[in-house]
Amino acid sequence: MHKRRKFNVEVAVTGNAERSLKQVKKKMEREGIVRDIKRAAYYESPTQKRRKKLMRAIKNNILKNFEYLNVKNK
Repeated sequence: MHKRRKFNVEVAVTGNAERSLKQVKKKMEREGIVRDIKRAAYYESPTQKRRKKLMRAIKNNILKNFEYLNVKNK
């Protein structure tokens, strides 16, 4: 079975409902709620999880090195 997690996202509604909705969406995105829900929607084998984690690390490392080179060359 999937682990059930509770999420509490608080946003102050001051009158503009659209702005509050944008804030909720942004907070959910930052906290990774949507990503977790999508990930739990189907079974992912441990091998696939490791591969995704490795690919994410490689991508982040490439981006950090690229940013470092851009700053260094200026």
